Amino acid sequence: MEKKVILVTGGSRGIGAEIVKILACENTEVILNYNNSKIEAENIKKELLKKGVKIEIFKADLTDRNQVNQLIQFCIMKYGKIDVLINNAGISQTKLFTEITDNDWNLIIQTNLYSIFYTTQETVKYMIEKKSGCIINISSIWGEIGSSCEVHYSVSKAGVDAMTKSLAKELGPSGIRVNSIAPGIIDTQMNEYIDTDDLNEIINDIPLKKVGPKNDIAKCVKWLIEDTYTTGQVISINGGWKI
Repeated sequence: MEKKVILVTGGSRGIGAEIVKILACENTEVILNYNNSKIEAENIKKELLKKGVKIEIFKADLTDRNQVNQLIQFCIMKYGKIDVLINNAGISQTKLFTEITDNDWNLIIQTNLYSIFYTTQETVKYMIEKKSGCIINISSIWGEIGSSCEVHYSVSKAGVDAMTKSLAKELGPSGIRVNSIAPGIIDTQMNEYIDTDDLNEIINDIPLKKVGPKNDIAKCVKWLIEDTYTTGQVISINGGWKI
């Protein structure tokens, strides 16, 4: 069977790194995109190589369309296709709404939303040619229910979910499935800013009474790639925090 070619953005840390490690061991060709975390990306490549698994790593700032074009062209020139695009790259920031600057707003929206616009738009033309493809966007529970002191982050993730649903309708006739995964509180560096008292308060509100593991998100990604009939969905993995 021909190997699937999978591009994972923001794949050097956290959820992205876990996705890369799981998918790379599934007889696939994985391209790990990173921007600032070169050492982490190279370490993942070395770790997988010790297991006899090869991946490609590629640096690109996804807020820059030219660099996105270079990333997509690298994938196409090397493999001739992209079967799966996993839009995972993103950043967060905690600030009172009244203190959010134009620069803060632009950085969050560009990194979390524009980047998906760029990577998806540049990728889907190749998927449309093949009449097949799978796009998975990593969103957030805050895109569904909103978060105090993270208005710009919540807006960016709500935009991701809206893009997911709209694209699923538009690209479905071309055999392309588009879904979002909206994690709750997951054990990653992105959530290290939460102090112990606040974290315990959050855990208290979660029916399963725990922080989620990165592996659960990665396993859902794997399932969505294997699936053939799920599209336009925002899949919430949050321990029952939002029911």
